Amino acid sequence: MHGGATLALAETVAGLGSMILCNPDEFVVGMQVSGNHISSAHEGDTVRAVGTIIHKGRSSHIWNVDVFTSTDKLVSSVRVVNSILKKR
Repeated sequence: MHGGATLALAETVAGLGSMILCNPDEFVVGMQVSGNHISSAHEGDTVRAVGTIIHKGRSSHIWNVDVFTSTDKLVSSVRVVNSILKKR
């Protein structure tokens, strides 16, 4: 699995998690994504991403997202920071 695809998956998981936690008058924008690729997933492998919120503040959320293969091998560990903004 390409590292960029892994980062995109992790950012999607963290973004959706932040959207679920936000109030109706707020929206989410990504601020930072940083990943460490530990091992590889190959063609035909199924991967799953597990997002854990590390910080839930009024203006930012920090997530750790781990991506695993179907055999529970860690592929990547990604830190995502989202900004929480008020709708106008």
